[in-house]
Amino acid sequence: MQRTVIGKTGIEVSEFCLGTMTFGTNTTEEEAHQQLDLSLEYGIDFLDTAEMYPVNPVKKETVGVTEEIIGRWNARSGRRSEYVIATKCAGVNGSFVREGQMVDGNTIRSACESSLKRLQTDYIDLYQLHWPNRGSYHFRQIWDYNPSQQDRAATIAHMEDVMSTLKALVDEGKIRSFGLSNESTWGTNQWLAASESVGGPRVASVQNEYSVLCRMPFDGDLAELCHNEAVTLLAFSPLATGFVTGKYLDGAKPKGSRHEQGDSPRLSARLDDAVRAFVGVAEKHGIDTVHMAMAFCLQRPFPCIPIFGTTTTAQLEHLMLGKDMQLTDEALADLNEINRSHPMPF
Repeated sequence: MQRTVIGKTGIEVSEFCLGTMTFGTNTTEEEAHQQLDLSLEYGIDFLDTAEMYPVNPVKKETVGVTEEIIGRWNARSGRRSEYVIATKCAGVNGSFVREGQMVDGNTIRSACESSLKRLQTDYIDLYQLHWPNRGSYHFRQIWDYNPSQQDRAATIAHMEDVMSTLKALVDEGKIRSFGLSNESTWGTNQWLAASESVGGPRVASVQNEYSVLCRMPFDGDLAELCHNEAVTLLAFSPLATGFVTGKYLDGAKPKGSRHEQGDSPRLSARLDDAVRAFVGVAEKHGIDTVHMAMAFCLQRPFPCIPIFGTTTTAQLEHLMLGKDMQLTDEALADLNEINRSHPMPF
């Protein structure tokens, strides 16, 4: 397993990150602990979670369960120090966590200390804001996104307030570094400025959706910012929630799959066309679709760590068969052509 560094933190991690959002719903605790053990065997020592997990669906009564499952593994295994753990403060949400309360200095301290208890650890390696207070265009909200109601002065004041608390948490040894999630170029740049003005932890990463089927808007301004400012993209849904496999074509919902539990807002004829094109490239080059999608993320011209989620250990083992794959220039050119033909398939 190749290794990389998160932003300018000096924190070295595997180039793959284990996503845990199904631990406690689709993935049982026993299976989750098996995945944590097996991932270390494969050389994966970076995991991502969040206080609001598990998902599919998110429910108030299960908030924090994923962190608790990881915490019990930490306590049982005694291997906490072998993992770099990233988690997130929920912020704006559908009243699942703290009734949907926005993030401020007090909220982030309370959330952080609660996560530490659930994870059964003294420190969090990468602490992230799950959502910006001012709103976001992610999760297919781009179609109606309207930033005209944002108050710039209030946003900057909020960032400086949060940054002051983050600085204190770093000084206390409770967090090592700071990252964002579902952020924009402007927002990331302002957080970088806030860290300089307050003296808080510098933005190390931004966790946004990114895959061969979801390259916009990151491939533009955010890619440039992340390259020049050494901010690492933590790419969630690198397999486009499983669509790259082709198993959901024509509305199929395989037994045991995520989409068997309910209709996905991504499903459309437009998406099917993009998936067929992607599967065609994989077939042309004799490559497994999962392995091709992961390799694509690793070969982007900006710092990128894909976060994969596997419901079962069998899926984890299959994904690891392609961990050393390198796509040819011809395969990358074919994938770029898909992006030109299907720039926003969902």
